[in-house]
Amino acid sequence: MRANFSMSVDPSRRRMLLDAAGGFGWAALASILPRGLLRAADTDSQTGLGPHFPPRAKRIIQVFAVGGMSHLDTFDFKPELQKRDGTPYSMPTFFGQGGNLRGCPWEFRRHGESGTWVSGLLPNLAGQADRLTVVRSMVSKSANHMPAVAQMNTGFILTGFPAMGAWLTYALGAENENLPSFVVLPDPNSHPWGGSAQWTNGFLPATAQGTAFRTHSGGAPVPDLEVPGNVSAEARADASAWLRRMNRAYAEAHPGDTTLDARIRNYEIAARMQLSVPGIADLGQESEATRSLYGVDDEETADLARNCLLARRLVERGVRFVQIYHGGSGKSWDAHSDLIKNHEEMAREYDRPVAALLSDLHGRGLLDDTLVLGVTEFGRTPVSQGTGEKAGRDHHPSCFTCWMAGGGLRPGLSYGQSDEVGNLPVEQEVTIYDLHATALHLMGLDHERLTFYHNGINRRLTDVHGHVVEALIA
Repeated sequence: MRANFSMSVDPSRRRMLLDAAGGFGWAALASILPRGLLRAADTDSQTGLGPHFPPRAKRIIQVFAVGGMSHLDTFDFKPELQKRDGTPYSMPTFFGQGGNLRGCPWEFRRHGESGTWVSGLLPNLAGQADRLTVVRSMVSKSANHMPAVAQMNTGFILTGFPAMGAWLTYALGAENENLPSFVVLPDPNSHPWGGSAQWTNGFLPATAQGTAFRTHSGGAPVPDLEVPGNVSAEARADASAWLRRMNRAYAEAHPGDTTLDARIRNYEIAARMQLSVPGIADLGQESEATRSLYGVDDEETADLARNCLLARRLVERGVRFVQIYHGGSGKSWDAHSDLIKNHEEMAREYDRPVAALLSDLHGRGLLDDTLVLGVTEFGRTPVSQGTGEKAGRDHHPSCFTCWMAGGGLRPGLSYGQSDEVGNLPVEQEVTIYDLHATALHLMGLDHERLTFYHNGINRRLTDVHGHVVEALIA
């Protein structure tokens, strides 16, 4: 490569950079630029950098229950639905297979001093009731998985728009130059509908892209970061120094090429990640008590437990936004049939690790300035899909529940109200735009001022909608 390389040939130089970048996978798109360099690459931004006002939270962990967790069987207790179980009820459904009303198969109880209603499906999370802020009047725009997941992530039902983690990275930069600012921890069994489009940078600078870690047990957490065993430390240092000199020389000769500058920075970041990521992903460094709390060594909870524990380790070290997926386009919370089997299995995987994450963050003094978002793309219908004990519930974007914790919220609050059977909100409706506006506000950002000029429009996470739900904020 040294013999054939020529600084004077533009196309080959660019081709070499583009080809080499692919080898770093998502790491080569990680967002880690210092604020000064972000400012240089941000000539079209109307917002500048840094928070608009003092933030209540420094970081966000989003736990995404993929497939549509049923609000009626988790957080939204409806005594009337129980009374009218099995009676006719007319409402539109996604698959047009609406049956009779179906009550919740699990017992609801009030928990904590707050008296928050949580069903028997989630006993461990119920133990965190006084730390939860539950929103029971959420609405989404789509009853289809991929656009609904996209809206929860990006604010839009069409793909190609930046994810919330990308917006935060673009606005606030990174706290740790050795790690990505936006990390994604997919379910090791399957990716969500839309795959990597769900953590895209969209039209924002390439450095805002989410970095997806490998989350199955064994193997490197980030592909293509391993140093080959036959390469000595001296040889690697020499090669890195040579490449850095060549990259910088080319960048100086082409000062307007911000994409190239971002790629050069990403090479340097990837090199630092070779040292930092393996140590962070080594959960063997955690105590036996902590591993037991999350359920890392329990087969049923191991996958999500590893991701939740890794998320805590990442935010401890300055990662700005960590997204955890539970479920995907294969196995998920999508209970069209056999609601009981589906939700009991998914809840057993979800409940212990997520409750442990909240408890662990609190115990380490991190919950006060870490915003945890427990989201799903939509809820499930109050009517059954199918008949008998193995009936399920259909998609239901018209009303569902999300929970939050930490980061300047009012703990122990249940906000919003659905109608007597949980079909539609009747008080304090909250859109996904409102949820995003509130999350940005807690991070010190005004959702109307956080914009990026693209194709003649000042785009933003909340499109032209949304308001901060002040009642949720302490």
